[in-house]
Amino acid sequence: MSGCIPPALVARFLERGHEREVESQSARGEWFCARAWARLLGERGRREDALETLAPYVATGWWPAARLQAELLESWGRAQEAIDLTRPYAATGGQPLEFLARLLARHGHVPEAFELLRAGIEDWTLATALVDVAEAAGLDEDAARLLSDRIPADHRCDSPWCCRGTLDPDTALGLLAGIRERQGRTEEAIALLRSRSFPFVDSRDQLAELLARHGRLGPLFQITPRKPRFVGSVPNTD
Repeated sequence: MSGCIPPALVARFLERGHEREVESQSARGEWFCARAWARLLGERGRREDALETLAPYVATGWWPAARLQAELLESWGRAQEAIDLTRPYAATGGQPLEFLARLLARHGHVPEAFELLRAGIEDWTLATALVDVAEAAGLDEDAARLLSDRIPADHRCDSPWCCRGTLDPDTALGLLAGIRERQGRTEEAIALLRSRSFPFVDSRDQLAELLARHGRLGPLFQITPRKPRFVGSVPNTD
């Protein structure tokens, strides 16, 4: 946020009644002013003015601006316009593709959303979205097969940096466990989580939460305690 008016200050301007300043700064390229002003205009029913505020930012091809416009359009019941706006950005993958897929799934295009995410399953964020969309599409087994293919028998991560930026085997195991749990296959889900090779904090948390949800208090208390965490040079012994 260096060199720009930060969101907290924009919010303070509006709280203190300086709306004209926010409007003026939004026209001068201050993104957080434009974002807040467009949202405020939308809330007041001035939808076209809100879109006009965002137009210069969207015209640059900048994804955050396009995403905000799509969110506003969807909230106004103009989902198809939001989908059409988002499609070109989704070609780059990543967050735009995840956004489009979830948008499609919310508005009756679940099979298309699933197919888009299937192609990007090596990105862990897209794989996570795929698991969510699969439930609505009735495609849990299809998603499970795709995840199983990402769990090689001869490799497990041994550090937080292994397979960084992709769908690593341990993450795939966690997602697959989520599918098995919602299918009622609790024992299989527990076994999958226990098979993870590296004891990430999140791994322990997911297993503990699953055991707690199903009343498995004995196994829950048998999970190996975490080592004390250190913040700087001061040990945290909570």
